[in-house]
Amino acid sequence: MRLLFLGDMVGKTGRTAVWEQLPGLISDFKLDFVIVNGENAAGGFGITEDIFRETIAAGADVVTTGNHVWDQRDALAFAPREERFLRPSNFPKGTPGRGSGVYIARSGARVLVANIMGRVFMHPELDDPFQAGERELAACPLGEQADAVIIDFHAEATSEKMCFAHFVDGRASLVVGTHTHQPTGDHQILNGGTGYMSDAGMCGDYDSSLGMDKEEPLNRFLSKVPKGRFEAATGPATLCGVGVDISDRTGLTERIAPFRRGPRLEETAPSFWS
Repeated sequence: MRLLFLGDMVGKTGRTAVWEQLPGLISDFKLDFVIVNGENAAGGFGITEDIFRETIAAGADVVTTGNHVWDQRDALAFAPREERFLRPSNFPKGTPGRGSGVYIARSGARVLVANIMGRVFMHPELDDPFQAGERELAACPLGEQADAVIIDFHAEATSEKMCFAHFVDGRASLVVGTHTHQPTGDHQILNGGTGYMSDAGMCGDYDSSLGMDKEEPLNRFLSKVPKGRFEAATGPATLCGVGVDISDRTGLTERIAPFRRGPRLEETAPSFWS
């Protein structure tokens, strides 16, 4: 199974780039499954139902989120009825929406996608992500109820992301970090066969501060006095994420490589997709 995971869409420029390019990526690379993190898609803060639906219409199979999931109140209303929209599974019991789901890939494979949020340096602080991961894997084990298991681990601390990946190594196909908006260079296959990358990066304008217009963040570092609101940067977006080939036999990662397409960063795509 061939899978593409795209990091946090930030603002109009990020989401538009995903919508415009994703259909061609699916066709050109013969992608079986696509996951997009959408938690910053609405002006850099949260996501609306219209944005979610446009992302699905462009070809995403699942949209994951993170700590900004409820920044747009609209999400509280549509989360319970949209099976392809995920919020972190370690929110308290009774929170609207769902934290995981099983979806059918274009290849026919059953794909468990779980969205889990870390706790180190994160707000709000949710339930134990390791226990949440254990529950998800126990309910839908790889090789039994699922042919592939993908976990979006939305967290700040790299150590927490890496320890979580080692915790589920051999029981998940891929653990990919989101939240920091900066693509990391540590894509690898762990000893047990789980693909891992600390952060997928973002889909947004990299001539910015994490996708935000750089002037106000810079002002706050220099003066400590806010002059205005953070606004999403509006320059051309670069798509960032990770591509993997997952074994149809074992459900574990066979190949992994970063994906970057756009004007600011060096472009790259998995060579094994050519």
